[in-house]
Amino acid sequence: MPTPMSPSDLFRHGLRLLLDKDIDGWVGLWADDGVMEFPFAPEGRPRRLEGREAVAAYMRHYPDHIDLHDFPELRIHETTDARTVVVEMRGVGRLVRTGAPFDMTYIAVVTVEDGRFTSYRDYWNPLALLEPGAEFAGSAR
Repeated sequence: MPTPMSPSDLFRHGLRLLLDKDIDGWVGLWADDGVMEFPFAPEGRPRRLEGREAVAAYMRHYPDHIDLHDFPELRIHETTDARTVVVEMRGVGRLVRTGAPFDMTYIAVVTVEDGRFTSYRDYWNPLALLEPGAEFAGSAR
């Protein structure tokens, strides 16, 4: 039986899938009961997704709105808990509807068990939603 990927390797693999627009593959990295949280989500946006199916529904149309090109700044910090990493990253690309540049800095706290994401707290900038074409997944706009 193969050894599951480390949290760092699983996270890097997930980024590659997002760049390839393989949302099904990315969702497949999640535990059935994994939880994704957005502590800075504005009113009208989801703050917590419980379970792989909820994550899948949230991400399903992501590539229709944001065309990711690269993660040029990626720093993965291991923690005292071998299952958890803290990630600093920047995602760049374009907004599909308008063609405008997309440039977002993220911090994520990610926990992996048995080679699957079990917890993913995504600290993204909600001000980015003010850009026309940036809305997706639960946007009230």
